[in-house]
Amino acid sequence: MKTVLALCIAAFALAAAPRAAAADLELRIVDSAGRPVPGAVVTVYPDAGLPSGPVQFDWEYQIQQRDIAFSPHVLIVPKGAEVSFPNLDRVRHHVYSFSRPNDFEIKLYGREDDRRVSFRHTGAVAMGCNIHDEMSAFIKVVDTPFAAKSGTDGAVRIGGIPAGGASVRIWHPDLRVKNNELTQTLSFPAGAKRLAIDLRR
Repeated sequence: MKTVLALCIAAFALAAAPRAAAADLELRIVDSAGRPVPGAVVTVYPDAGLPSGPVQFDWEYQIQQRDIAFSPHVLIVPKGAEVSFPNLDRVRHHVYSFSRPNDFEIKLYGREDDRRVSFRHTGAVAMGCNIHDEMSAFIKVVDTPFAAKSGTDGAVRIGGIPAGGASVRIWHPDLRVKNNELTQTLSFPAGAKRLAIDLRR
């Protein structure tokens, strides 16, 4: 049975640093009961444009298979990134995605084996295991360096955003909106904002 929850997103501390002409975005994402919602992906697209050069993040582009589960459950990678899928279980896995144009299939492979897949298109990639139906994970492929996901406390922080207007996109696999993604226009620096959307479980 699915329960509709309200996902509240509070944006605060949108303060610009005059010297760097940049701002920080801080979000706290909670459900209608005030419980934090982890795994929400926030991306920012400044009106001034994105920095030149390749997008890179300081975390590893890897989804492990451990204890019959994918870890992490949500991974952010830049467009064109190669993601590794090491199997740390004693059983074999068959990893796949039907999310076009990033669909892929990694046929049965065993313990301590690793496979790699390149993701050349932006968007959300829903993954599963053809052997273990309970396994699921998501890869969010982005083309902006201003991206982060909410932690176990529901908090997200993205720094160094150019001052001025920006489009802020919030994605979560359970969002009850088109493509599971909500878009808001904010101005940096700006006052606190709060909004509610539907989240399905």
